[in-house]
Amino acid sequence: MSDKHITLHDDAPERSILARLILPDTVVEEDPLEELHGLATTSGTEVVDELIQRRSTPDHSTYLGKGKVEELRLMVERHEADVVIFDNDLSPAQIRNLEKKTNAKVIDRTELILDIFAAGARTHESRLAVELAQLEYSLPRLKRMWTHLSRQSMGVGMRGPGEKQLEVDRRLAQKRIHDLKTELKSVELRRERQVAARSDSPTVSLVGYTNAGKSTLMNALTDAGVMAQDKLFATLDTRTRRWHLPEWGHVLLSDTVGFIRDLPHSLVASFKSTLEETRQAELLLHVADASSPQVFEQISAVYQVLEELGIEAKDTLLVLNKIDAITSPRVLNRVLDRYPNAIPVSARSRSGLKPLAQAVGEALSREFLDVEIGVAHHDGKLLSFLSATGKIESREFGNDHVIVRVRMPASAMGTVNRSALSVTPTTLEMWKQTASEEELEDSSEDSSEESVERSSDVA
Repeated sequence: MSDKHITLHDDAPERSILARLILPDTVVEEDPLEELHGLATTSGTEVVDELIQRRSTPDHSTYLGKGKVEELRLMVERHEADVVIFDNDLSPAQIRNLEKKTNAKVIDRTELILDIFAAGARTHESRLAVELAQLEYSLPRLKRMWTHLSRQSMGVGMRGPGEKQLEVDRRLAQKRIHDLKTELKSVELRRERQVAARSDSPTVSLVGYTNAGKSTLMNALTDAGVMAQDKLFATLDTRTRRWHLPEWGHVLLSDTVGFIRDLPHSLVASFKSTLEETRQAELLLHVADASSPQVFEQISAVYQVLEELGIEAKDTLLVLNKIDAITSPRVLNRVLDRYPNAIPVSARSRSGLKPLAQAVGEALSREFLDVEIGVAHHDGKLLSFLSATGKIESREFGNDHVIVRVRMPASAMGTVNRSALSVTPTTLEMWKQTASEEELEDSSEDSSEESVERSSDVA
């Protein structure tokens, strides 16, 4: 039986104490525990006290210094707290030592985030992703999780009944991790095919720091009616809705999980299939909470996660949301001074949505061309490519060819040029700006050859 002091509070939420060690190279917010307070509240605990220590290096055994550990123990005793939540990542030994000294459960930042994700996972896919991340986090922290398996006989090539319980636990966890990765890889490939098969409309993906108002913005733009709550990680699963852009047409607008500072790497990796919409989107809308005192740090954190996903170079518009919550114009101007091309909006009051739609249409137009393509009747391969890659507006049939009016991604024009009978861009200037590298290289080579011929003639 555990020697921990356990206090029952009927059906009341767990009472938590927040703790954070601030190191010299750490960027510190105005309220260093504000975000952790939001995470703890989202997890269902009642925050009763906070503790902060500034120190040059963590203590190798208890992370905090001895004096602060004693102060933490007294806090736990005074408030009859159930759990201590750290805004840092702790080693298994540090967690174990802190639990012994405080007589309370101790969890670190990563474990708290994983717990919130586990509680919010609704679909089979997101549950698989969370379970994988939890197992990868727990593997080095196993403490006889399957105590009922005291001894186990193994087959050929395995150890006999004298195998230690912890080794059995580790092998079971590793087997489950392998199975989850295999299943998630299958889900990821299936999702990738589903997203790639959508040829009717381009995809615009909402990304941003958690609780920046992405779901509220999606509702305002599409009348989607998706859940929008004022809490961290209210959205874990991808939702996609049709959004009509005036003078442009329909696009698919997707909303998925929000990001956060120091988001666990294992969680990002596990949610790759869920983030497939974002990875394949033609345009990203980076939604930031302009009213947050930490807006610059939050914007930076989102770009770090995008870099981890390998999509930081994707065309992105910065959307400054919640401008209705800003009391002083200087606050908004401070952000616009750093990001002059950002688009201020309020999803709640629906202000700024028309300029946003116009900016999205202009951004997508930079990536697409309206062209008339002459295709031979027998060239079924090119006709299929146009149908799969572009949005066909009309077809005019001639004796031996068909003229297809289509909106195409500029990146696909290299394939079109190789087999089309003719290509007539709607706007010549736009065509010049977005011509494929292959076409430019060919033109350059032709010009060089002509220059050589002319030089020979002159000679």
